[in-house]
Amino acid sequence: MTQEPISLDKALASFTEQWSPRIVTRVNDYDVRIAKVEGEHLWHAHEHTDEFFLVIDGELTIALREPEAGERTVTLPKGSVFTVPRGVEHKPTAPSGASILLFEPTGTLTVGDRHEEVPDHVDATTGHDLAVEDPEA
Repeated sequence: MTQEPISLDKALASFTEQWSPRIVTRVNDYDVRIAKVEGEHLWHAHEHTDEFFLVIDGELTIALREPEAGERTVTLPKGSVFTVPRGVEHKPTAPSGASILLFEPTGTLTVGDRHEEVPDHVDATTGHDLAVEDPEA
């Protein structure tokens, strides 16, 4: 990880893959990840951690299956944040595309601990290191 400031715009411009997060920095034992997303992700849950979303650009919807409240959907326009509590099944979707920032413990899989079949367009990973050529990116 670099000890220089990181431009999220330049970092996002450095890759094109959808649903394939890049680790831009680490805070203690957490990854700060960015991702480009479009279309649907998949229903999944993280049993041992919450999942934090910040919408950098575009709009993201997250369908939730909450134990007591049942199913609902939240809409996150640009600049919005939302935390999915640990253990809650959720399915992010961005019909028109979005750029997001995620804050999760290092090693957390993008598809959680419990999930439906992973479609080809979803990268089941713990995040990829960001490769930006400009050291002042």
